Amino acid sequence: MKVILLQDVKSLGKKDEIVNVSDGYARNFVLPKKLGVEATPKNLNELKLKKAHEDKVAAEVLAAANALAEQMKEESVTLSIKVGEGGKTFGSVSSKEVAEAIKKQLGHEIDKKKIVLREPIKSLGTHIVDIKLHTKVTAKMSVKVVEGK
Repeated sequence: MKVILLQDVKSLGKKDEIVNVSDGYARNFVLPKKLGVEATPKNLNELKLKKAHEDKVAAEVLAAANALAEQMKEESVTLSIKVGEGGKTFGSVSSKEVAEAIKKQLGHEIDKKKIVLREPIKSLGTHIVDIKLHTKVTAKMSVKVVEGK
């Protein structure tokens, strides 16, 4: 019997896969536990429509991430940091501070975990920061660090 899996089943397959199982296994285990449904033409059509919808949504999310990346290339954020004698900084600028500055100054809601700092920013000037907007899209944004009070 062909069955469409509704969730991942160990040793059988992943969600939305069509698998062949014995009739007894399907009737006594897969179907009663709502792990899958019989692969009727109606259910196969619903699966096809569901996959098409998921692909469309994924394409829209990717397009939005690309648009935001292009917009962020042009923008920059300014942060201030305490500086002692001789231009020596106290502390560093973290990804949390960069995320807060982006939210305040530009209005973009970016999670601090998506901001990639190769090392903490400990000097004045302009620094380029990578921001992972999507698994396939990484934006580069300039962060200007100026002397604060």
